[in-house]
Amino acid sequence: MNAQGLKFAIVVGRFNSVVTDRLLAGAIDALARSGCDPAAIEVVRVPGSWEIPIVLQTLAEARRHDAIIALSAVIRGDTPHFDYVAGQAASGVAQVSLASGVPIAFGILTTNTVEQAMDRAGLKSGNKGSDAAMTAIEMANLLKTLRAGR
Repeated sequence: MNAQGLKFAIVVGRFNSVVTDRLLAGAIDALARSGCDPAAIEVVRVPGSWEIPIVLQTLAEARRHDAIIALSAVIRGDTPHFDYVAGQAASGVAQVSLASGVPIAFGILTTNTVEQAMDRAGLKSGNKGSDAAMTAIEMANLLKTLRAGR
């Protein structure tokens, strides 16, 4: 995976920051290890998962990035709030990507517990922020190739 010459935005939710900060670190590390210039990474923080789609849309419309990475953590509680937030965040990410043609890597965790979220943010199950960055790199390169007709 080669990220040299590519530009990325990372939209990260502040809610559950103990998790999302780790996801962000994993994404930035993966981009750097793949040759991305740190100056080619724009990090935008939003309150939480619900706010991610509108920021993705604004960034996609600006056409400054080859791919965008969405990072956040929605952790199930005792109310149906989880279902609404997680579902709408996922739907919004997909809608923006399809409508804009800008690849958006989905790094929004949806877990039952904080422990599960921490595991997916680097403790046991790898770092899903890193995984999302690698997806963004692959998709940015793939779409460049397809659009060039190669």
